[in-house]
Amino acid sequence: METIASRAGDGQCRSTAPSQPYDPAYDPLKSATPGQGRDYAPTYWIDTAGEPPADDGPVTQDMEVDVVIIGAGFTGLTAAIFLAREYGIRATVLEANRTSWGCSTRNGGQAQCASGRLKRSQWIERYGLDTALKLHAECIEGMATFKSLIKEIDCEPQHGGHLYIAHRDKVMPDLEKEARLLRDVFDYEARILDADTVKRDWVGDQEAAGAMHEPEGIGIHAGKLAFGYLEKARALGARVHPSSPVQGWETRNGAHYLQTPGGVVKARAVGIATGGYTSQSLHRQVKNRLLPILSNSVVTRPLTMDEIDACSLRTHQVITDTRVLRHYYRLLPDNRLQIGSRSAITGRDAPRQKYENVLVGNMVRKFPALAGIPLDYSWWGWVDVSHDMMPRIHQPDPRESIFYALGYGGNGVMYSAQAGRRLAQWIAGDGHQLDLPIFTSKLPYPNIRDVVESRTFAPFRRFGQRFLYRWYYLKDEVL
Repeated sequence: METIASRAGDGQCRSTAPSQPYDPAYDPLKSATPGQGRDYAPTYWIDTAGEPPADDGPVTQDMEVDVVIIGAGFTGLTAAIFLAREYGIRATVLEANRTSWGCSTRNGGQAQCASGRLKRSQWIERYGLDTALKLHAECIEGMATFKSLIKEIDCEPQHGGHLYIAHRDKVMPDLEKEARLLRDVFDYEARILDADTVKRDWVGDQEAAGAMHEPEGIGIHAGKLAFGYLEKARALGARVHPSSPVQGWETRNGAHYLQTPGGVVKARAVGIATGGYTSQSLHRQVKNRLLPILSNSVVTRPLTMDEIDACSLRTHQVITDTRVLRHYYRLLPDNRLQIGSRSAITGRDAPRQKYENVLVGNMVRKFPALAGIPLDYSWWGWVDVSHDMMPRIHQPDPRESIFYALGYGGNGVMYSAQAGRRLAQWIAGDGHQLDLPIFTSKLPYPNIRDVVESRTFAPFRRFGQRFLYRWYYLKDEVL
């Protein structure tokens, strides 16, 4: 294995410029690759993160390396960081477009103490209590990993916890039950707040019928975090090549030959960290293993103090509501309100104005004082949802040195750091001691049982997603 060599001053002096414009209609189930050299989505995070850091430029010739990571987002870059720090391995990171072009700069910047989409009570139902306790410990350790990384990166952290808003009265009994479980079984100090307390002391969400507050939760600036990870990975010896999509992949005699537009990269081991932008054609081990779904996000202009008071925005903590098609929102450090939720079904439909209008309407339903407020930013991005709602960091075939970390289901801001660490552990040959289901099993294919038990979308692909979105709307708003 290669050891780290100092590269101070080595490589390019600036970020690789885009060679193609942003594609607002990109769809990972329809496009063979995510493109090559495409510009960033017009997000608040990118616009306010400053100049992107230097990278190592596109691949321009054939090369032979030890480890390749595909995807230069949160997971790929943290995997490169931990490979260097803990194992002395210098990774080569291949990115199709610009660094952290996908999920990592299109999310809501909410770091929660979660892994996947299931609640702790659902972990117990699926895996049993002992495994659920270990999964919780993994999340707690993951939050510690995340906190240790952001201490070294200026990413505007907003500490304090996570407020989980009950959007209807009928939700409160289940929320109270979950809070008791968290306290009594998981020793995790969640507490219930009544509606008056929420609206008076926390946030004037007019839908709030109460809330659960959990102690772990941090808001971050996603663009600054991504750029900080890039700088840290390169300082430790990793090479990061944007505009270098993997367009072909052959494995011969245990070696992987990755075809990029600029040359073939031969590697001993490959880690896949492509999130919601995983191409169906990338490799057979990830084909049909994820259902990418769209999430919209908007950011207002900075609010005045009168507007903040009218909305009773008394916290900068991260907030979500209890809808299946949940909203996630918070007051940013510059006093803008950011809010996001699920969006269109297909990339072709994503740019339609109606999806932004629906999101703004929901924002105003929560905060009537913001009716008519101008938006400074509006974007959408793909979320990687696994078919059983839980992530996997796994080696799918013990005969092949291929590994992946995928399927966070919208909870990847925090857990991607721990997943990057676990992915590094697998690649370094140290992963066989990992014994949780998210480490020991493949991303599942869709099946009918998953529909019933995990409310997944993929058995009918987009048709099934449309059907379930209608059902979720009825469940959230009507029934």
